[in-house]
Amino acid sequence: MTENVMQLVRVRPAERDTRRNDYEDNKLSKRLHRLVGEAIADFGMIGAGDRVMVCLSGGKDSYAMLDILLGLRQRAPVPFEIVAVNLDQRQPGFPAAVLPDYLARLGVPFHIATQDTYNTVKRVIPEGKTMCSLCSRLRRGILYRVADELGATRIALGHHRDDILETFFLNLFYGGQLKAMPPKLVSDDERHVVIRPLAYVEERDLIEWANLRRYPIIPCNLCGSQTNLKRRETKELMRDWERRYPGRLDTIFGALGRVTPSHLLDRSRFDFDAIDAPPPSGGPDR
Repeated sequence: MTENVMQLVRVRPAERDTRRNDYEDNKLSKRLHRLVGEAIADFGMIGAGDRVMVCLSGGKDSYAMLDILLGLRQRAPVPFEIVAVNLDQRQPGFPAAVLPDYLARLGVPFHIATQDTYNTVKRVIPEGKTMCSLCSRLRRGILYRVADELGATRIALGHHRDDILETFFLNLFYGGQLKAMPPKLVSDDERHVVIRPLAYVEERDLIEWANLRRYPIIPCNLCGSQTNLKRRETKELMRDWERRYPGRLDTIFGALGRVTPSHLLDRSRFDFDAIDAPPPSGGPDR
């Protein structure tokens, strides 16, 4: 009897660890689904009958976006469709079979668009210069075309909260603008609606979720190897802030949704000329 009790005592720590891990994993799942659901509701990202084109790069963020949207669709109050799209940019060594195999196993409708933007970018951008801007413009044009071909009413991109903050600081420090990534926008030609369902999600949660879900990550060999990117510098700055001043990024992110144009200097956003001194409350005694 004593031996059996000792055996039970010996296994309890492992059981507690397993239960704790399961609890934390479930809490993470609930948090991710809740935050994505809130972002979709807050910004009216998806409506009844929408056909959502989920853009997959092979990175953790887009995998998680597809995963969470599939989960939310099962209990969404309105019906909507999902089609996954990957752009094969003909990067050397790109494992072309990984995403089709993964999506086929999920049973998700998908489309692989193939276009050699890799060599275009390498040819146009001098060695050592940032490639992201041109690569992004080329990808965007192709994705808009594919959305038309597939009849997609929404184009979902996997940018998360940290991406939005990084873009805000890049525009502030280097572009002289108060601008970030909107959770929802209409393209310049007004033909496409782009949404970012991960707008409220922190990158550290996506890293943890990707490790838990064991996504077949495909690294980017074009810009992922560049070490001189301003975005990377900004990311390090944000990490340093969060280490030294926990909660600062939450405050800054919240500020993006609480803008007071009358307390800034943009005359196109607020009519300063209309402000005048109030009339005197009364004249001198007579």
